[in-house]
Amino acid sequence: MLELSRIPVGPPDRWGELCVIPGGPGLVVFAHCNGHARESQRSLQVARRLQQRELSTLVFDLLSPRELDDPYNPTDIALLTARLQDALAALPEPVRGLPLGLFASGPGAAAALALAAQQPGRVAAIVSRGGRPDLAGDALAAVTTPTMLIVGALDTDVLELNRRACAQLTCERCIELVPRATHLFLEAGALDTVALRAGDWFVAHLRKNHGPSANRMG
Repeated sequence: MLELSRIPVGPPDRWGELCVIPGGPGLVVFAHCNGHARESQRSLQVARRLQQRELSTLVFDLLSPRELDDPYNPTDIALLTARLQDALAALPEPVRGLPLGLFASGPGAAAALALAAQQPGRVAAIVSRGGRPDLAGDALAAVTTPTMLIVGALDTDVLELNRRACAQLTCERCIELVPRATHLFLEAGALDTVALRAGDWFVAHLRKNHGPSANRMG
């Protein structure tokens, strides 16, 4: 049975949609800066697909709409990483004790990787969807979390940036191309493919960390 709630995830007055599935393999936290309702709905669409795999989810925005008006905020990786940390700290018990996955897009991918580098062992799996992992810079070499980079096959500029970032990662990693997809994965079936591949990655790696003492987040 799904347990749905709306929780505060940190200043400035930001909230997240938490869905808990008791007995599932873990929790997937979304790390993105959507900026408008359409993209938020697409994130919720992916979240629903992950919930069908018995994965709990937390969907929220790293930045408030007002903050997105500042062109520097979306590329301030230190700020985005701190916001992600705030959200994790706001998780209620016993959700904090679940194995943790991060599903990121855009510069949120860099924030997810930076957090994983700062706190080895805390994050069990990362999936980036059309993300900018290259913005994590030197943190990439310190990441030990299994990482999947999903990119649209026609999103050539972002694909090249992802390939460069993947070459700097030393953890278990892979690049998955979605055929005929561009940056926003608006093509028919593209987002379904993203959700399927992300779900496979999360279920496989979060189950490895599932247990009474796994991935505790004190």
